[in-house]
Formats: sequence, structure tokens, C-alpha cells
Amino acid sequence: MKKENNYSKYFRLLHFRKFMRSFQRFFSKFNLPEYTTFSVFAIVIGVVVGISAVIFHHSIEFMNELFFEKTVEDFFFLGAATVILLPAFGMLIQSFLIKLAPEISKKRGVPEVIKAVALRGGFISFRTTLFHFIAPVISIGTGNTLGPEGPAAQLGGGVASKISNIFGMTDTKRRMFTAAGSGAAISAIFNTPLGGIFFALEIILLNDFHAPTFSALILASVTASAISRIFIGDASVFFFENPIVGSVGDFYLFIILGIIAGIISILFIKYSNLLNKLVKKLLAKSIPQWLLMISAGLLVGISGYFFDDIFGIGYSGINRILSDYHSANIVFVLLVLKFLLVPIVINSGGFGGIFAPSLFMGASLGYIFTYFCNTFLGLNLDYTTFTLVGMGAVLGGINSIPISAILIIFEMTQDYSFILPLMLAVVITTTLVQLVLKGSIHIRQLEQEGFNIASGRETNIMKSMTVEEAMYDKIMTIPENTPLPKLISMFLDNNTSTCYTTDINGKLTGIITENELRPIISEYENLKHIMVAKDLANPNIITVAPTMDLDAVMSLFSKENRDEFPVISDSEQEILIGVISRQDVIDAYNKESFKMNLADGLSQELKSISINKKSAVSDGFSIIEKPAPESFVGKTLAQLRLRNQYGLEVLMIKKMASDLFGDEVKTEIKIPDANYKIEDGDLLVIFGSDDKLKPFEINN
Repeated sequence: MKKENNYSKYFRLLHFRKFMRSFQRFFSKFNLPEYTTFSVFAIVIGVVVGISAVIFHHSIEFMNELFFEKTVEDFFFLGAATVILLPAFGMLIQSFLIKLAPEISKKRGVPEVIKAVALRGGFISFRTTLFHFIAPVISIGTGNTLGPEGPAAQLGGGVASKISNIFGMTDTKRRMFTAAGSGAAISAIFNTPLGGIFFALEIILLNDFHAPTFSALILASVTASAISRIFIGDASVFFFENPIVGSVGDFYLFIILGIIAGIISILFIKYSNLLNKLVKKLLAKSIPQWLLMISAGLLVGISGYFFDDIFGIGYSGINRILSDYHSANIVFVLLVLKFLLVPIVINSGGFGGIFAPSLFMGASLGYIFTYFCNTFLGLNLDYTTFTLVGMGAVLGGINSIPISAILIIFEMTQDYSFILPLMLAVVITTTLVQLVLKGSIHIRQLEQEGFNIASGRETNIMKSMTVEEAMYDKIMTIPENTPLPKLISMFLDNNTSTCYTTDINGKLTGIITENELRPIISEYENLKHIMVAKDLANPNIITVAPTMDLDAVMSLFSKENRDEFPVISDSEQEILIGVISRQDVIDAYNKESFKMNLADGLSQELKSISINKKSAVSDGFSIIEKPAPESFVGKTLAQLRLRNQYGLEVLMIKKMASDLFGDEVKTEIKIPDANYKIEDGDLLVIFGSDDKLKPFEINN
């Protein structure tokens, strides 16, 4: 009887997914229109994301109270050192978290959500979501001068992704709901439903507008904002006197403020990029990250001891600026400190966002601009108006979100009177940033990581490649009558999470993953003599052919909630010859896309590479432009065997055309095939790992 009960328990656990599928079939019996079902899920996601954002908000407040009130009281004997050490202590805890989960810690903030939506069908693992809930709470709660908005967007996207997974949604829907979840979290944290909607459109979806996505954004954002208002309140975050805009003749001053805000935004982004490179160099020299993080925390602590508005999110500091509490000198110091410290904390490893710091710097800039005009130019400008406009301008400039910035400031202040100068300054700022930097701080961060994400990519790249080119053939297959002990042993020996079952003729019959094995571990002794691989295998498999193009495979991934597809031979025997995963398709696409982008001139950086100088593409990989050595001339690429001999790939050939005076007037670019014969004067653009490029440069 006990054995039967154990088997029954195993049976229930093993078929949890079947239960979820049954639930979905039951739900479908109501024959609800697809739009109705879609709307219900969007509202559910808005509710759950709203509650998550409220918990996140209160967690930061709790940590702040715990450290800055309770801890200071308990350690009163340390005096000022307590406040100085708190941010450093928070950074130390974060360094431990990074040590515990180094890979997950790298998947941080808004860029991670952009990658998930653009490249992974909106998938964000729950462990990543949980990690990036805890780390920012510790960071901001201990006084580090960052904001909650970036982590909140990741939290919202992660929660929405998890809900989508539970209900077995396709990649297309999960992508939409993940973006909607991020926007909903911004709506809840800022209490700005419109701002959250356009945040998701401008940043997460890279302005890729579709009607169903917009519907999901609206429903999720409005719902999350309503939840936030229930638990946090609907009062404005900022307190200020009624803005006085002045006459239209004064609008040129808002243009000037927008230009200055644009310059500040550009300098901030460039300074952040510079620090990022510096930190990488320091880490490469074996300087421990925890030491860098503690040092950054101490800088925040020392600054906060003298100017406590530096600590944490900074909304109280903005309110002091709006109320004319500080002198212009102090506001200027606060602007400089915020400008310097935020990139230091983030690039050293601290967790948090840059929305709130952007608002703080904008408020400081607007106040100082007004003070200068009134004191030195004899004008009589309204401090409140220019401070609020400065907030929107810097927020829009640093984050490249003109519409979101306008709406967020409008909704947070609940005042419409200064909307025209706000729009004018924000548009001027963001236009200037785009002209100089050609991309937001988030896109630049992704480019530094080696990602080239853009909307509207050509599908002919995918259609030009087949499954056979992207699949891998190192797979584990077992006969379907394999006993359970041998099955588990093979899983452990091969260090894999998936295997496929075959019949006596070698025909594919099913798939077994870790999800099928986990529930039976506790009942192993009772089941090891009665179960075989066929009992565990899921026969519901979808296969692809080696000649199938990758565009069709990607469409199949979008329709089916699968991690990979087995590849079977074109013959009637249906022999398993390989497996292709979503990541395999993406990797193959990115490699081919990179080549085509170079050929089309989309990678202009190559034009500025000095001969024989390397240009880093990502960590450990570079591109070099090198004149063809004499020994190469007259030989084909197939004869040179650079890939086999050095592990390098010739991406393209540049041919220089000169005028009568020998000055270069034209550059012709060719994408070579294996039969291309090297000519005298060819410039080879070669890609490879740094350790492979070095011996090539020495020998040639």
C-alpha cells in the first residue's frame, strides 16, 4: 500500500505540466475572444507587478529605516563614522552577492530586459529576478546614491516573464508581457501610468510599436499604478509652489537650458563609459572587486556626511531644492557630487538605477541656471519652473526617453502649466544627445557587451541559413527500454539536462529532461525496478529538418513553448542527427548579421581603425585591419587556411582607390568567399580572439 501511495505521489508530481495544460484547455472551453483572454492576462500581470513594486518600495524604506535610524542609534559610540560606513557596508554585502552568483549579477537593470525581449523571447529567469530584487534593496537602503527605477523595471519584466512561463505562453506573447511588466513597474514606482507605457515603448521595445503590445502596456500599467495608489498613496512625490512660466518671449531661456542639459547628459554618459573601461582594467590587474565597491561606498559615505541629500534615492533632496532650502553654492556641490558618484557606484558593482539621479541632477541644474540668470543677468525667473524643466530635460537626455520624460514629470508633479517649456527643453536635450552619441546609455552599454540590437532586421539573413549550419550534434540518445538506474547514471556521466529516446530501429520516440527526473528522486528506491525510459519520455516532440531555414525555425520557437527542437534526417527512418536551440539560431544570426552590417557600412568604427591596431569588439575578441602580407598575394583564402591555422576569420577585404596624387578617394569593401584570391594592396579585416590574433601578428 505504501509503495502504491508513493507511486501515486510521483505520478502527481510528474504530471504537473499536464495539469497546467488541462487548465488551459478548461479555460479555452469558455470560447472567450482572444482579445478578452489577452486583456485578462495583461490585467493579472499588472496586479502582480504592482504588488511586487509596492513590496520593493517598502523594502527599500525598511532597509533605510533599519540602517539610518536603528543602526545609527545602536552604534552611537561610533559617531559620524556610522553614517560614513553604511554605504560601504552595503557595497560589501553586494560584493558577497556578486561572489555567490557572478553570472546572475551581470544580468542587471534595463539592458537585461532589452536583451530578454529582443533576443530571448522575453524570458527572464526567476533567480535573476529574485537576485535583482534583493541587491538593489541593500544598495539603496544603505544610502548608495542610486534610484530604484532600473531594478524595478527588471523586477516587473521578470515577474511578467514568470507568469507567462507558468501559463505556457508563446515567445511572442511573453515578449509583449515582459515589456508590459517593465512598464507597469515604472508606473507603480513613479505612480505614472502614461510614463510607464512610453518607457516600455521607447526603451524596452526600442520604439517598435504594435497595437497588441500597446494594449498590453496600457492595461498592465494602469492596473499596476492603481495597485500602487492603493498601498502607497496618490499624492505627488514632489512639493512646490505653483510654477510661473512667463511670456513666450522668455522661451529662448528654456532652449538654452535644454542645450546645457544636453551637454551635461553627454558628459555624464561619456564619464560613465570611461569609468567602465577603467574598472575593467583594474579588475584585469587582479584588484578585487570588493575593494573597489567598498571604496565607492566610502566616497558616498564621506560625501553624505557633509551633504546628506546625496544618500539614497534623493527625492527629499529634490524637494529641498524646489523649496529654495539650499543656497546656490550647496546646490552646485550637490550637482557635482551626484554627477561624479553615481557612475562610480554603478561601475564599481553597485546595484540601482539612474532615473532618480537624473531627476536630481536636472533639478540642481535648473536651480543653478535660474540663480545665474537672476543674479548676474538681472532677470526675474521662477525657480520652480526652471527646476522642474531641468529635471525633465536631464532625465530625457541621459536615458534618451523624450516622451517618457515629459509624461513622467507631468504625472509626478500633477501640474500641466509648464508643459510647453518642458517639451521644448526635453526635445532640445534629447536631440543634442542623439546627434552626438547616437544612442541611449542603455544601448551603449549593450554595445560594450557585444550586443547589436536593433528593430526591423532583415529576415533574409535568417532565410539564407539552414538548420544544418546552426545545429549541434553532441546529443545523448538512449533506447526507450533503458532501466531507470542506468538512465540517471547516464544523465550524471554526460552532464546534460536533456536526452532523447529511440526505438530498436533508431527512430526518435521521445524526450526526457531534468523536469521529468526531479519529481522521482525522492521515490527512487520504490521506482528503480519498475520504470524505464519510455515511462518518463514525453512523446509530444516537434522536429525540424536539416534543410529548414532559420527564419522558419524561429517562427516555430515563437509558436511553441520549447527550448530546443530535435533535428531528424530527411529519410523515412527519422533518425536523430542533432539538436537546435533558440540560442543556436540567435548566435548564427548575430554572426551573419555582424558580417552584413560591416559590408553595408553600418559599422563605421572600422573606418577609423589604424593599420595593425586592434579594435575591441567584446571581452577577449577584437578586429584588426592589416595589409595583406606578400606571402598571401596570389593565394585564395582556402589555400591560406587562416581559420584552421590561426583560428581567425577574414570578415571582409578593403580595397583602396587613389587619385593622381596618391590620396585615398574611395574604399571598396568586399565580403570574400573561400575562393577569393588575395591581391596586392588588399587590406584584410580579421576577427578573432586576442590570444589567436597575437601570434598571427607576430608571424605576419
